[in-house]
Amino acid sequence: MARPLIADIDLDALRHNYCLARDLAPHSRAVAVLKADAYGHGLVPCAKALADVAPALAVACIEEAEVLRAAGIETPIMLLEGFFEAAELERIDALGLWSAVHSAWQVDALLAYRPARPLPIWVKVDSGMHRLGFPPEQLAAQWARLAAADDRVCDLHLMSHFATADSVDPSYFQYQLDIVGAIADELGAPTCLANSPATLAWPEAHGAWNRPGVMLYGSDPLETASDVSRRLAAVMTLRSEVIALRELQAGELVGYGGRWRAARRSRIAVVAAGYGDGYDRHAEDGTPVLVNGQRCAIAGKVSMDMLTVDVTDVPDADIGSEVVLWGRASNGALLSVDEVARHCATISYTLLTGVLPRVPRRYHGG
Repeated sequence: MARPLIADIDLDALRHNYCLARDLAPHSRAVAVLKADAYGHGLVPCAKALADVAPALAVACIEEAEVLRAAGIETPIMLLEGFFEAAELERIDALGLWSAVHSAWQVDALLAYRPARPLPIWVKVDSGMHRLGFPPEQLAAQWARLAAADDRVCDLHLMSHFATADSVDPSYFQYQLDIVGAIADELGAPTCLANSPATLAWPEAHGAWNRPGVMLYGSDPLETASDVSRRLAAVMTLRSEVIALRELQAGELVGYGGRWRAARRSRIAVVAAGYGDGYDRHAEDGTPVLVNGQRCAIAGKVSMDMLTVDVTDVPDADIGSEVVLWGRASNGALLSVDEVARHCATISYTLLTGVLPRVPRRYHGG
């Protein structure tokens, strides 16, 4: 019998979430963000599931784009961080990729390169995130250089990234949007601004393109859930089984360091999943799991290959019982990865992208 831990990937749910993002902005097109192995869900299967609905895909780097092209994906692919050295331009040209540009050296490299056909370029402005992008006062000059080189570049778009689109406080979001909006108006530039939270909550940020990311995988990026974000469907279910049971007396300890102490006579289930699979070691006592579709709680520190759960109040829990670490149980009960992340003092992105390769992915639908 194989180790029972598996990541079930519901490709129909992925398509549902993409279509929700698309329908929220009927005057925009939505590029599906598949970076980091599609947020841990599997780059190629997710790309193939979206190939007939998404007009473009986005990845972080050329290595991810090469995997997609090698798998036969012909959909346009955007490099969200652009290229890291001028030598990549030959591969970008050959693979027919779109590229972000955020630094003057990249503009210099583009103008020095003669592509077989003009390259679609998306110019990034730093409107307040202070990671990548041209300072606003430098953007127009760099845009003009690129616009004049129509034998090398084409389809110029303006990009930026919001730091607080997930927040209920709109002040900094509006500050960034005002900066980008003024530049776009001055240049007459089509925009790609809306990430997942802006796609869900800020229609004023919807541009020629939006770029939904984590929402495609069913995670709610908003600080406070909305009626719209509650329509997202979980894509990954991280599923395992009970492999052992222990009867404890009141006062007995569980796990490394004896962090959890039984307050009563207790029944503890040992589950085949641990930080060696990517389940967060920082999960606190009380982190929810579903056993036979019923909510239970982690009891004791997560180990490399196992974790322990208090199933005292689940009398039918037995060897082989289903355990859902996040996602949907066989009885339909749902445990949000966002809720689990809060108990780990992290965000859903780290849990989803952290599921390691030794966990098999099993795909459904699509």
